[in-house]
Parts: sequence; structure tokens; C-alpha cells
Amino acid sequence: MRPFFISGIGTGIGKTVVAAVLTEAMKSDYWKPVQAGFTTGTDSSWLASLINNSETIIHPETYKLQMAASPHIAAKKESRRIVLSRIVKDFHQLNSKRLLIIEGAGGLMVPLNEKEFVIDLVKQLDARLILVSRNYLGSINHSLMTAKLCRSYGLEPAGWVFNDNYLDYEREIVDWSGYPALFSLPLMDSISQQTISQAAGRIDLSYLYSLL
Repeated sequence: MRPFFISGIGTGIGKTVVAAVLTEAMKSDYWKPVQAGFTTGTDSSWLASLINNSETIIHPETYKLQMAASPHIAAKKESRRIVLSRIVKDFHQLNSKRLLIIEGAGGLMVPLNEKEFVIDLVKQLDARLILVSRNYLGSINHSLMTAKLCRSYGLEPAGWVFNDNYLDYEREIVDWSGYPALFSLPLMDSISQQTISQAAGRIDLSYLYSLL
């Protein structure tokens, strides 16, 4: 079963929230192979606190880097280098027969080492890409640049998840990119097990299940 890989149009656009909603809704497993920065906790530990089912397994990171920076910089700070083949090896050793949600670091062109980027990891894992776009001024440009990048790499994303509701750019981004809208998440006043569970219960998963 091919995993879903959650990436987006930049940093701070809500990938972990989307990952939590999908993980809860699909009762899938979760894995963030590269974590850069964990002084206030990791994305994995935060997501674990939001999940309200007994089936999800949260797998440990392949690279857990202390510095909150681009992963290639955080790795250099610790005299390490992120090697994609090691991440791919860990992926195959997970030996999971269940659906896996993988969360990337930042956007698709975030460097993992001096030559390779998050988008290269998506290709090597043969994952189905889910793109997260947040409605903010400039998000049309960032979203369409992301879509164009996917095409240049020969990727066909499963579609968009739209996060926040500053302005409604969703239909334009769908039409211009050619990728479908999977679902939208309104801005949450608070993020908790309850609000994640409520959001998970509202989304229509039929199209995503059809891709499995």
C-alpha cells in the first residue's frame, strides 16, 4: 500500500494539523522521518497527543535534529548528513501493512542535503503526495509554483487540503493547478483531541480511499 506524503506550499501552513486529522480519520500510522528542532517537543509527540484512537502507531524519526532550521543546516550543526537511502531503508523496515501518513519538513524544495530536497524523498518513497495550502495573501502564487514543480518532477498529487479561511482562493487554485480539492479545514480556535476528532469526522475520505 502506497503511503500518503503530506507536504505543502511552505513552512507553518498546518501540515501537522492536517496529518493529525487524516491520521485520526483513517486510523493510519504516522511517520515524520526528518525532525529539525524539538526544544518544545517534536511534531510526532504533538500529533500523538491529538490522536484519539487505539490503532495508530507513531514511528520514530530517522533523523531527529536539535536545531530549528532547514534540515541540511541542522544536520551540519551536528556534523551529520541526511542520507535519503537511509530514510528509504527505514521505511521498508517499518513493515507496516497499514496505511502510513508521512509528513515532510517545510515545503517540497526544502534541502535535505547539499544535493537533494524533500521532493526527491517523495519520489524515492513512491508516495502519493497531498499538498497543503493555507489561505493567506500570496498563497495563490506559492500554490501554483508548487504545482508547477510537481509537474516538472513527474508527480501527480492526490490533491489539495486547504487550511485556514482568511480568503477563499480554493476554487482558483484547483482550477489553475488541475489538482482536486480533498477537503478544507477552517481556522481552529484551539487544537485538541476533541477538535481534531471533530474535523476528522467531517471530511469525506471516499476519494482518498479510492486511491489505495
